[in-house]
Parts: sequence; structure tokens; C-alpha cells
Amino acid sequence: MKYSSEKLSGGIGVFAAVVDAGTFAAASEVLGMSPPGVSRAIARLEEKLKIRLFNRTTRSVSLTEEGRRFYEQVMPHLAGLEEAAAAAAGGASAVRGKLRVNLDPVFYRIILGQRLNEFMDAHPELEIEFIARDSLGDLVMDGFDLALRFGEPKTSTLIARKLLDSGIVTVAAPSYIARWGHPAKPEELESGNHRCLEFRNPETGKPFPWEFHRRRKRILVDTQGRLTVNDPSALLNACLAGSGVAQMLVLGAEHLIAEGRLVNLFPEWTDERYPFYAYYPSRHHMPAKTRAFLDFVIELTSQKKRVGTTPGFSLRSE
Repeated sequence: MKYSSEKLSGGIGVFAAVVDAGTFAAASEVLGMSPPGVSRAIARLEEKLKIRLFNRTTRSVSLTEEGRRFYEQVMPHLAGLEEAAAAAAGGASAVRGKLRVNLDPVFYRIILGQRLNEFMDAHPELEIEFIARDSLGDLVMDGFDLALRFGEPKTSTLIARKLLDSGIVTVAAPSYIARWGHPAKPEELESGNHRCLEFRNPETGKPFPWEFHRRRKRILVDTQGRLTVNDPSALLNACLAGSGVAQMLVLGAEHLIAEGRLVNLFPEWTDERYPFYAYYPSRHHMPAKTRAFLDFVIELTSQKKRVGTTPGFSLRSE
């Protein structure tokens, strides 16, 4: 059995290498150490164990009785350590095990859910658990490998990688417009003549403010909506049912606008952007399962940026 300084450290590893190699000089070549360094490591180990491990002559090295007994006792443990290290290294390169993801439900509904089977089929040894949470929380303490969230990142030790920006669009169903009319400008939404659907910000507990961006111009509208929800699906369903006007991600509304099920009320006020980030603990030694899934998500978002909300789709109502 061969040992290197990368696989095992300390005097026991050096001791095993000397036994296998037969001399200090040969062990130094295997370990990538200098012969004096090997000699010092053995001397420190002997001092710690309070026994003499080798009989040394100018031409050869042989185990003492105590050294042989120690070798026989320690070798099974060293072999087990090497096997465990090999298994861990294999786990780092194999896409398998359980992957826990803190997942924004909007992303799953709009992008991921339609393509997830591709990833699952490509990695049959991987088990995935998606947990929908209102906020990022403590990724490490909560046992997540990765988080995929909309919104601006807060200061933390996590790596935050921006994957895309989605525009914000103000929409209503045709049935709502037939009953309440089409507002001519954003300010009309605070007149009391319209019903607005509020979406609660999980970070503040208050509804998100209604902002309207057009190039460098930005206005805030105090909508004072009577219905507030904290679930994106509830917001979408209420809007489709004609219950009110809503602001939502372009990513979730674009196909509904194209189909005529929703109407973009203010196509000239769609310059606000809402980012989507991937969060993970470290750039170094990322497990293969996390890297594979992150790469898959990056490809999905790259495709969405190319064909979904970029030129080729118009947010303007017909």
C-alpha cells in the first residue's frame, strides 16, 4: 500500500510509508518529503509514543518488536481511512445522494417544473427535495445545499450568483376591464375606482409597494388594496378570475398576455426589474450533485433570457 502526503498527514502516515518502502530515502520519494524531514517525523512519533519504532543502520532500516506490533495494530485503521477517503472523493464527483433546495415556487411553476424530468432522467441516483419558503433563511443551519430565490440579496457569507432579471408588469383580466374599465395611467389605481390585489412581502410583513418605472422615471402608487395574499398562485388565480389588478413578474405573465387571458395595462411602464439569484455556501469543493443542478438551472435561465423576455416577445397589449 502506497501513501502520499496528500492522503495521510502526520507521523503515522510517514511511519507506514517507511515500512512499505524499506528505507527513509525511498519513503521520502513516495511522500514527496526530504529524507531529513522523514527522519524528523519518525523521531517525533517515537517521542510521542515513548517507544523505538525502527532499528537504524547506515544501510538498512528494520522494525523493532514494538514497531512491528504498532504497525500491525495501525495498518487496518489506515486502510479504512484510505477507503473512506476514496469513497468521499467518489461522492464528490458522482451525482448521487440527496439534494435539498430552498426553492422559490414561482421559479418552479414558470421554468423548472416543465424541464425537471430531463434532469431526473440524467441522474437516476439523485434524490431531490424542494422546500418552498417565504425567504432565504439560514441556508447552512437549515440543511440546504442550494437556494433559488427572487429578490435582491442581503449581506451574508453566502455566494449569491445572479441568474436573470425579470420585468414587472401590471395586469388585469379582460373580465375585470369590462366591469371596471381600463385605467389610463398608473395614478388612477389609487383613486378608489379600481380594485388592486396586494402581495405581501415576507421580509417586512407588509404588501409590496407598487412602483412604475419608465427609463429613469419612477413613480409610487398607493393602491390600498382590499385583498392581500402571500402566495403567487393565489395572486395569479385571483387576477385571472377578474378580482382585481395585480403586479407580477413578466416571466409568469408573458404567455397569459400573449394568449389574451391577461392584459398589460401600462406597456410603457415596464422597466422595473426583479432579480433571480442562486445561493450556495462556497465556491470551493462544491458537491457534484449541487454543481450539476446549478448548471442545469443556469442553462434554463439562459434559455429564458434568450427567448422569453428579450426581443421577440412584446409586452404591449393588442
